[in-house]
Amino acid sequence: MKHVHPNTHDYLPAAGHDAFLPFYDLLTKLLGVGRLHRELIEQANFSDRLAVLEIGCGTGNLSVAAKRSAPSIDLTGTDPDPRALERARKKASDITFETAYAQSLPYPTATFDRALSSLTIHHIPEQARPDVFAEVFRVLKPGGSFHIVDFTGGHRHGHGSIEVEAMTRLLEAAGFHVGPVRRTRTIAGQFAFYEAVR
Repeated sequence: MKHVHPNTHDYLPAAGHDAFLPFYDLLTKLLGVGRLHRELIEQANFSDRLAVLEIGCGTGNLSVAAKRSAPSIDLTGTDPDPRALERARKKASDITFETAYAQSLPYPTATFDRALSSLTIHHIPEQARPDVFAEVFRVLKPGGSFHIVDFTGGHRHGHGSIEVEAMTRLLEAAGFHVGPVRRTRTIAGQFAFYEAVR
């Protein structure tokens, strides 16, 4: 299921609009997104040679940080935005960056040990989110885990946030067991961290 957004794409670009993409990394740095990435990576608890998937990788900042923290992991970053992926590929040659929609992942069942999502789910149309979570559940190995950080508790920068109860219900409906949810706040707003196990 795809959704048409105002700037001629059937996805929302990483920076909200193609014209803003050159400033995306600077903006996320100023807003303290690096701290969220570090906390998500710590939560994911990587060990040697895990197969890791990031959905909605954008310009690759989380994927690059994850690979730096655990060089032996086999990391694949996916995003529907080819312009963002072009920037991501320039940052790391040891990460596979591929064009893909999260609701239609081009991977066999039970491929990955971990999946990551940072500030992506709130961009996905509400009606497509069940498909996204079903796909992540499908491509994770039994016992694999899905680690998410996203906005919660109100609207920020014109994009909706997702209440913790709603996110938890969606994950559980897809088959995940959801652990305790941790909340934090930065200059950019309020965020929640989820760990969902297949």
